[in-house]
Formats: sequence, structure tokens, C-alpha cells
Amino acid sequence: MTYLQLVNNVMRRLRENEVSTVNENAYSKLIGEYVNDAKRTVEDSWDWTALRSTITVTTSDSSYNYTLTDSQNRFKVLNVINQTSNAFMTYRGSNSMDKAYLVDTAPEGTPTYYTFKGVDASGDNKVDLYPKPDGVYSIDFNVVLRTADFTADAQTLAIPPSAVIQLATALSARERGETGGTSAAELFALADTTLADAIAIDASYHPEETIWNVV
Repeated sequence: MTYLQLVNNVMRRLRENEVSTVNENAYSKLIGEYVNDAKRTVEDSWDWTALRSTITVTTSDSSYNYTLTDSQNRFKVLNVINQTSNAFMTYRGSNSMDKAYLVDTAPEGTPTYYTFKGVDASGDNKVDLYPKPDGVYSIDFNVVLRTADFTADAQTLAIPPSAVIQLATALSARERGETGGTSAAELFALADTTLADAIAIDASYHPEETIWNVV
């Protein structure tokens, strides 16, 4: 569903006329803001299947700091795999990595550990690898990558639209004060139920992530 379609879905629920572009008037722009607010909230509520992707880093000899291109500091790491060596990599704390590179002399070898090291000028996350790569390795960061705010009418939503529409409607109704019969509190309750149902459906694709194992 596109950004424009999401806005018009909310407009209809508020008994407002549909628009041909989100920027058509001040009110449609406001609804667009609430759609983006709702999208951020829903995306942050669960590790949606539709938002799962892989960011690949290709190392070079003796370089240990790399940029996760297009990560934009809005992702969650599921796992990191050294595809060249067919092995999972392990997170290592920044103090330990700083000691390895700034106090001790880091060895070169097959990258086994990683840690995050700020962001670059474009806002993309940077990582340090250890040991210092001794050649070319393909490192896959399997992540949940949240999306940026919508700005164009044709941008499409990846996650379940019903949860976003219901929450955006509730936010809009609270700002306006009424929707012609349904209170904002009722709309927020409906939004919560819709989100819970959407998460339950998506969670069925990853049952292992909802099971707690007591050791």
C-alpha cells in the first residue's frame, strides 16, 4: 500500500475528502505526519519478516573498520556470518576491541568478532572486525532494517497496513477531538488489537523467536 493510499484510508475514517497527493493541503500533510508516526511505532514493535534483509561487508587486507551501507542507524542485528569461512561471528564489547587495537597489537587473521563504532558522515553505522582481516572476506549482517519516513506519494509500506492505518486514525482523532462517534480511546484500543493480531501472524513464521528456553 502506498503512502497516498494510507493517508486516504485515514482521511475516509475521519470523514474527510480523499486527496490526490499527500501535500494537497495542510490537513492531508498533518495526516501524512501521523501515518509516519504510526509506521515508526509499528515497525519498532516487532522484527517483521518484511523488514529482514542482509547487509554484506567485503573486507580488504589489513583494514578492520567498515561501513554498513544504507543501515542509517535504524536496524537490529539478528546474526553475523563470515560467509567466506562458513562461521558465525560473535559480538565483542567496545572496551575489549579498543584495547585490542589501541593498546595491544592486533593480529591479522580470519574475522571472528565484531563491534559497532559510531556512524559515518552519511549516518550509516560503522563496525570494527577482529582479528584484522588478512584478506578478502564476505561478512553478512542479517538485520531487521526499519525504513525511513515516507516523503513521496508512491512509496510503499512493507509491513501490515491495517496496524498503521488504525494507529494513524487514533492519533488523528486525538488531535481533532472526535471522529463522528468513536472516541480516541476506543480507536487506540482497536489499534492495539490490530497490531497484536498482525504480530501474532508474523510471529508464526519465526516460532523459535517467541519461545523462552530456561537453562
